[in-house]
Amino acid sequence: MKIAMKSFIVFLAVLIFTGSTAAADAVPGEEIVTLGEDLNPEQREELLQEMGTAEGEVEIITVTNEEEHQYLGDYIDASVIGSNALSSSKITMLEAGEGVNVETNRITWVSEGMYANALITAGVEDADVYVTAPFDVSGTGALTGLIKAYESSSDEDIPEEQKQAANEELVRTAELADEYGVEDATELMTRIKEGIAEEDIESESDLRDLIRRLAEEIGIDLTQDEEDSLVSLFERIRGLNIDWDQVRTQLDSVRGNISDFVQSDEGQSIIEAITDFFNSLIDTVMSWFNSGSDNPEQ
Repeated sequence: MKIAMKSFIVFLAVLIFTGSTAAADAVPGEEIVTLGEDLNPEQREELLQEMGTAEGEVEIITVTNEEEHQYLGDYIDASVIGSNALSSSKITMLEAGEGVNVETNRITWVSEGMYANALITAGVEDADVYVTAPFDVSGTGALTGLIKAYESSSDEDIPEEQKQAANEELVRTAELADEYGVEDATELMTRIKEGIAEEDIESESDLRDLIRRLAEEIGIDLTQDEEDSLVSLFERIRGLNIDWDQVRTQLDSVRGNISDFVQSDEGQSIIEAITDFFNSLIDTVMSWFNSGSDNPEQ
């Protein structure tokens, strides 16, 4: 009886503790690589090595310059997109709750936070993303490949209007970053989406008021054209079939990766405290049963 009860308590404690730290122990899942069609053989091999893989070891998706122009042509000058598809990436699917985590190399115009925000708008969830190129590039075309990779990995078709909205968001954020800085521009876009998820935004007027208020709080003095373009963009996004609770969860993860915290000294101290708590709980409960067995019911 004592052995069985102790086993049950240990099992219960492990379940609770494991649930509290699942994000830290998440095991990476499927990996997919995207490569620009115009990479030469040497560049292709170098980028694969940089991403820690090789031909035949992982699914590889090719991205064309035509596709880049298809998704970006309405929002950015063709000269910025260029005539060659060179941006490449690797996407690794993670367990639920990990969020979207982005790292870039040789990307000059699009920041990690911009990619993460746009990917979340496109419906991407819980993924490690690495974006690179053979030399410095703007990085605008990489989003096209990442969305293709996510669709292949999740076996899920992202609606065309959602892809377009994500690409426009990427461009609008980069344009704001040129004027107000990367950090403030990315924060504004993040907070607008949080506002849509959390507040009662029923009309274009409500949305415009939200954008004005958040821009003022951050210290961004939007021009009328900038404000109008953001209202237009987020009106489109608001009309999409988006799970805003999920968006809010993913945005929280962009701001701070839980696994980084758990691996820190502070995180390890908390885990140790949780472990000590459950050890104490087990000892306390077992003492109750020991006491009961020493004093039979009269």
